[in-house]
Amino acid sequence: MDVSTSSLLASVAVLGGVGTTFGALIALANARFRVEEDPRVDALSDILPGANCGACGFAGCRAFAEAVIDGRTPPARCTVMSEGEREDVGALLGVDATVTDRAVARLMCAGGHDVAPRKATYRGIESCAAAVAVSGGGKGCAWGCVGFADCEVACGFDAIHMGPNGLPIVDVDACTACNDCVEVCPLGLFRLLPLDTHLLVQCRNLLDGDLAEAVCSVACTGCRKCAQDAGPELIEIRQGLAVIDYDRIELENPAAIERCPTGAIVWVEGQQFPLLDPAHGVASGHSTHPEGMLA
Repeated sequence: MDVSTSSLLASVAVLGGVGTTFGALIALANARFRVEEDPRVDALSDILPGANCGACGFAGCRAFAEAVIDGRTPPARCTVMSEGEREDVGALLGVDATVTDRAVARLMCAGGHDVAPRKATYRGIESCAAAVAVSGGGKGCAWGCVGFADCEVACGFDAIHMGPNGLPIVDVDACTACNDCVEVCPLGLFRLLPLDTHLLVQCRNLLDGDLAEAVCSVACTGCRKCAQDAGPELIEIRQGLAVIDYDRIELENPAAIERCPTGAIVWVEGQQFPLLDPAHGVASGHSTHPEGMLA
């Protein structure tokens, strides 16, 4: 055996010895420091819907299950579970998995194309984000929904459909408050609110008075009547727009909407905008506006 072959075999032997030694150390460390996972994590993961939507605030259903078992979050935080799944989770963990403060997505705009005319025709990719980036959306109201359905596309729960007036309609029974519509809307027109929050200002227009109405007939004109009629400090006017302090929402009262001249502020019970009639593709149901006007 020549010198080069001997050197090669020696190198292989040394490397093999080092590998074996480190392998043994790793195996020893794994055996010594291994943390046994609670078997309830697997059981809970099997019950969860597997949507991995992130509505709970965690990366996926598995991460959520681990957090629940560790006591870092309550099981009711999953808004996607069916009633049957909640019962199974309750039986597994011995807790109440019922959602007591369910949230839904609300659209802070009622300016459909029937009440908010366009100032220009947009021709390009049918995307709200693209339209806003290129032309501000083409609407006379620069703050209003442009109606190209980015929110509908982003919703993985089939809870949003575009209405006949170009506004998205959120089905509150299907909405899981996953936050996707909030994130995708380029104008920030969606907000997650508790279902039992009734008072909404369906406008983001920062123009005053006649200027606001000129671009949308249901725009907030900043007249201050709602602020005067609402609970103390519940509503204030900022830059010509009525803004609700949701930290004081327990003061809400239908009286706040009664003198609104345009219907920009509304009192909502459950469904915000009428759902579409599947047979005819048109809105059906009752409006949230006191005079029954569908924007």
